[in-house]
Amino acid sequence: MLGVGVAMLLTADLGSDGYSTFVNGIALTLDLPFWIVNLVVGAVLVVLAAFRGVRPGVGTIAQVVGVGVVISVLLAWWSTPDGLVGRSVLLVVAFPVLAAGIAAYLGSNTGAGPAEAAGLAWDPPVPFKWSYSLVQGGGALGGYLLGATVGVGTIAVVLALGPLVDLASRAMRLDVHQT
Repeated sequence: MLGVGVAMLLTADLGSDGYSTFVNGIALTLDLPFWIVNLVVGAVLVVLAAFRGVRPGVGTIAQVVGVGVVISVLLAWWSTPDGLVGRSVLLVVAFPVLAAGIAAYLGSNTGAGPAEAAGLAWDPPVPFKWSYSLVQGGGALGGYLLGATVGVGTIAVVLALGPLVDLASRAMRLDVHQT
């Protein structure tokens, strides 16, 4: 579900999440392939989160590998809608899919992916809905400063995705505050 939501966000082509923007900015600056930078940045965030008590698990690997495969397959099948209305609808629909996907995989308590682990590492004292927004915002700003593109979708992720994940987790009665 998370992979479907990310693929929808990317297919809308109105800006990606802050974490991906950060990875892309580093990849552009260092002239390295995106996947290599993604692997290194992801590993660093997971290790740093582990020092704050957020332990990686099988869900960490499944999130990185499984979500990546789903995104790659869907991006090969889907194409960006021609008009702004179609792209905007796709962007809006991506958010509940993303939020439910993140809440469901975090609620499995099998380990968090890099961006979510970074958000969870600061909950408490900062509630996940805000710490995750800070991670996404910091990633978007860092990526932008390194030359990556930021769009309305990026801003929407920064402002809305953390609170939407919190709402989805409560609606599905899932505890996303794993350690």
